[in-house]
Amino acid sequence: MPTVYGGGMNIQNQIKRTLEQPQAIETIRATLESEAVTNRTRLAERLCEHFDFRDPRGRLQQAGCLRALRDLERSGHFQLPARQKGSGSKAKAHKAHKARRLSGPVAAPIGVPEQAADVRALELVEVRTEQQMRVWNELMLREHPRGAGPLVGRQLRYLIASEHGWLGGLGFASAALRLKDRDQWIGWDEATRGAHLQRVLGMSRFLIRPQVKCRNLASHVLGRVQRQIADDFHARYGIRPWLLESFVDTAIHSGSCYRAANWLCIGHSAGRGRQDRHTQKQETVKAVYMFALVADFRTLMGVDQHAGLPPLDPAAGMDGPQWAEQEFAGARLGDARLSRRLVDSARRQAHKPGSAFTAAAEGERAAVKAYYRMIEQPESSPLTIDALLDPHRQRTVQRIKAQPTVLCIQDGTDLDYSSLAQCRGLGTIGSNQTGAKTRGLHLHSTLAVTTEGIPLGVLRAQCWAPSSKSAEDTRRTSTIPIEEKETYCWVKGLRDCREVAELAPQTRLISVLDREADFYELFDEQRQNPNVELLVRAQYNRNTTEGNKLLEALGASKPCGQLSIQVPRQSARPKRSKQKAKPARPARTAQVALRCRRVEFRPPAAHKNRGPLSLWAVYVREIDPPEGVDPISWCLLTTVTVDSAEQAETLLSWYCLRWRIEDWHRVLKTGCGIEDLRHETAERLKRAMAIRLVIGWRIMLMTLLGRECPDLPPETLFSDFEIEVLNAHAVKKTPASTATR
Repeated sequence: MPTVYGGGMNIQNQIKRTLEQPQAIETIRATLESEAVTNRTRLAERLCEHFDFRDPRGRLQQAGCLRALRDLERSGHFQLPARQKGSGSKAKAHKAHKARRLSGPVAAPIGVPEQAADVRALELVEVRTEQQMRVWNELMLREHPRGAGPLVGRQLRYLIASEHGWLGGLGFASAALRLKDRDQWIGWDEATRGAHLQRVLGMSRFLIRPQVKCRNLASHVLGRVQRQIADDFHARYGIRPWLLESFVDTAIHSGSCYRAANWLCIGHSAGRGRQDRHTQKQETVKAVYMFALVADFRTLMGVDQHAGLPPLDPAAGMDGPQWAEQEFAGARLGDARLSRRLVDSARRQAHKPGSAFTAAAEGERAAVKAYYRMIEQPESSPLTIDALLDPHRQRTVQRIKAQPTVLCIQDGTDLDYSSLAQCRGLGTIGSNQTGAKTRGLHLHSTLAVTTEGIPLGVLRAQCWAPSSKSAEDTRRTSTIPIEEKETYCWVKGLRDCREVAELAPQTRLISVLDREADFYELFDEQRQNPNVELLVRAQYNRNTTEGNKLLEALGASKPCGQLSIQVPRQSARPKRSKQKAKPARPARTAQVALRCRRVEFRPPAAHKNRGPLSLWAVYVREIDPPEGVDPISWCLLTTVTVDSAEQAETLLSWYCLRWRIEDWHRVLKTGCGIEDLRHETAERLKRAMAIRLVIGWRIMLMTLLGRECPDLPPETLFSDFEIEVLNAHAVKKTPASTATR
């Protein structure tokens, strides 16, 4: 069985380790003494045949063997034959390079249309023949600022052909050996990088000829090369690449063609060249773009899917047109075209979040058609709400990593789709005054926010059609397993937070939940894996192991402090539908007593074998409320240790931020029109909904950042189009007398 060496530094080291063995040294010396070896190349060939140093296509690894022999010679193991003058690889490459030129410049293309879609017979031609190489060299030497090379390692070159003439060319070579931001984004260690670096191809040259003025041609060419380069590289070298990398000098180019082709900007270079090993030569710092040819490349490398996600500032990536690429690009939808459509659809929908997509597309029929093709995929398609949100979730994890403490707020809301009489897959979410059933979906989400209330992103969104208990099911509610209840969504949300905690071990995660989450199974779930702490408002006055009720035990304890709370004015509200009437209430300042202590609860009968729950409780109750006014009373249960008034106040402030998810729900319904969606099935509604979940988060984030930083320039948060719309809206709302001053 031959030993197959694929290439790269790790493989080079393997060859060297083989040759530096004592027996191998003796073999080399014996070969040197034989008359058949007259030069170094012949020696390397003989040794490759002897030790079976071959690449995946079966070719001898002579270059790697020569490098190992030179290292062993410098170590004093033997003396190699003298190097023949002018016969080195560099000399040969220089001679061939000088020879492979045309006698004059490449003819300029004729009649190139203004749009890439109108270019006739557009084709990427792999450079294989001598004449094609001459054309490629001539184009690069005359029209590319970096010339023709030389390219490093395994190489592929393409010419961009059309009926109009040669439009440009591309060159691919071995990837950079080390690149901090890229290596961090992939998440590999030194050993994994050495083993799989050969799976990364670097784009060394990309030329669209200066005289070619054709919109979207660059991104169109990138899309084509992304689809064919893996097969071409495998056919030539016997190995399939998984990633592409490229460097963009942002002082000259914006990188828009890469973003349009679904590449990700993952960081910047260090401003050093490939050969600058001693930091002596400074080059321009360039943006690093990556494209995944294989969606699960991290799995193939043995790297965790989220291992390489660096911390992010909450506002990172909010620079107008690029936000959609940042939050949606790379979604694993089973088809790269669907991923591109997702990014484009999100970008367009964000311009008019409350409108139907046909209005957001502004009459572009192709965009509307692409959107509905995506939404109307078969129900068995991998186009699920989780898959659509996965890139955003990864960015959210990065934003979480930059925070010392993050609140993971869970809550649900009903979505009313009663007007969609023909929509399949809806459930019953309630009934109106007449008893008519209200059809719709239930959305249960987890929103991550900072302790200052800045939303970081959506961690999870569960959406289902509610159904009532079957009449044939005679089981008591207390005996039904939690997995069969709708309340199980809270447990799944907590488990998802635990996954995030493992990805961001330096961040403290607090799961903040409303009274609906006050049930034994949730606290028991947290007790089994306590890397996420709980903060839940108590719904039940439970029995304690002390023989009394929770509120009785708290009321009997000594207050640890007092707070002044401003109670806002409340207008009178008459009875409407199911809403109760509320009397008017004047504004007042309420004095509340603050109590905290550890309490222990007995388990319910269905779980008596699991043992009691030990939690901390924070109790707030108003002192001497006005006559006829219900006193302010809050009780919070938490796994966080609370043994001082300051800690209790902190937990109260955290729980008050739970209202952020209510604000988000309001943005979704009123600002993004999530209940105005019109589709034929519930699954399609969920797909359209997923896009608006992220758009709603972005709207709320921009609003809150504007409040926190009023001097922030609008370009940081809004695109040029959005600024134009806001300015027009402001002028429209300004009184004429004021506007003319």
